[in-house]
Amino acid sequence: MADLPAARLPGPDRLPLLPLWPLFLMFGLTPLWWATGTFYLGWPLLGGLLFALMATRGRVPLPPATTFWLLFLAMVVLSGIRLATVSALLTFGLRLSFYVTALIVCAYVYSAARERDVLTPVLAPLGAFWLGIVLLGWLGVLAPRFAMTTPMELILPGGITSNPFIRDMIHLHTAEYSLRSLNPIYRPAAPFAYTNNYGSAYALVLPCVVAFVMLRRRGLFRTVLLISLPLSLPPAFLTLNRGMFLSVGVGLAFLGVRATLRGNVRVAASIVGVVVLGALAMVFIPIGELINQRVSSSDTNTDRLSLYVEVLRRVGQSPLLGFGAPANVDTVSAEAPIGTQGQLWMVLFSHGVPALLFFIGWFVAAFVICLKASSPAGQWLAVVPLIGLVQLPFYGMVNQNLTAAFFAVGFALALSERERALARWRPPLPRNRRRSAPVPASGLLLSRGGAA
Repeated sequence: MADLPAARLPGPDRLPLLPLWPLFLMFGLTPLWWATGTFYLGWPLLGGLLFALMATRGRVPLPPATTFWLLFLAMVVLSGIRLATVSALLTFGLRLSFYVTALIVCAYVYSAARERDVLTPVLAPLGAFWLGIVLLGWLGVLAPRFAMTTPMELILPGGITSNPFIRDMIHLHTAEYSLRSLNPIYRPAAPFAYTNNYGSAYALVLPCVVAFVMLRRRGLFRTVLLISLPLSLPPAFLTLNRGMFLSVGVGLAFLGVRATLRGNVRVAASIVGVVVLGALAMVFIPIGELINQRVSSSDTNTDRLSLYVEVLRRVGQSPLLGFGAPANVDTVSAEAPIGTQGQLWMVLFSHGVPALLFFIGWFVAAFVICLKASSPAGQWLAVVPLIGLVQLPFYGMVNQNLTAAFFAVGFALALSERERALARWRPPLPRNRRRSAPVPASGLLLSRGGAA
């Protein structure tokens, strides 16, 4: 059966399609942006390109749940009056630009997917992003001590590069490890500044890769993604990110329960495949032993707890607007500023309680709406907001991870809408055939390109 026509205007008023090359430019060239030191600072500029294309064309629908994010952005802007120093405006503006970029990407992907008859090409840039982080993750495994001064680092004034937050973003390194340790544990980080960001991105994008493989029935890119799944496990596991394991585990558990209740064999089989790959990797990589070794040789748990307690203690001083940005204090055991080591704590400390409620509200609303998807691919994509929610207390998301999550949600929302519209459009079965098994929505999304 042919695809349901996309949501485009008929006749002479039909708008030109939003191009997909800017998404490939943004996500698919990740190794290049990393090597030049522009992965972080150039990301909002690429978001600005997407915004310009949408503004030029016009008539771009906003995705559901956007109100939550707009209210969150408003609270972030208002919290800027609480900044203690003028120099803090630079990092404040950079964080705000990442929040705005995430919404821009979500709206772009949502609109681009709604107006196309074949959906899978819209999800392909996120698959290219996955391949980039897998490739650079392996670089962190094979050359963990590699570091280099980037062109961006040479161009920027010393006053900017001296900022530790900015320097971490533009100085190239492949892995995190302790310089003082006689037997350091190398944890892949590239293309991100920190290895926790790598683990976070891996968990958020993994369901999208599985969804693409389920949507696209054949093709070279699908084959490459399939091969990359087992190859991605060593660098991901060697990050030793407990939050990554926890968030993926929660996502798989929810997906498994849902598949069992619905009797969805295809989803259940895909979950088994992912779990088996993970179990095989653990046979060769002593994850538990490495994590115990790392925790026993560092104060990471104590440091995090002291930061969390300090945030809760201080938020009462400015509950509505927070303090604008994380702050360095001498009242905690950790070297990191309070308001870091987790997006939940950053938003709470920097922007206040209302901002945190709006932030969480977007993820909850996106999760609930995405649950309406009926296809196996849609069900995999629906767990992305859930994985994000699990990560909030542990990982910061003021980076490309947030944009990747918004990309996945924008696509999932369009896919879910397409499935519901297709179900309404499907002609009723004859009376003598109404008791036969219904055709799943995923089977009705066959495309001329071999996608489902």
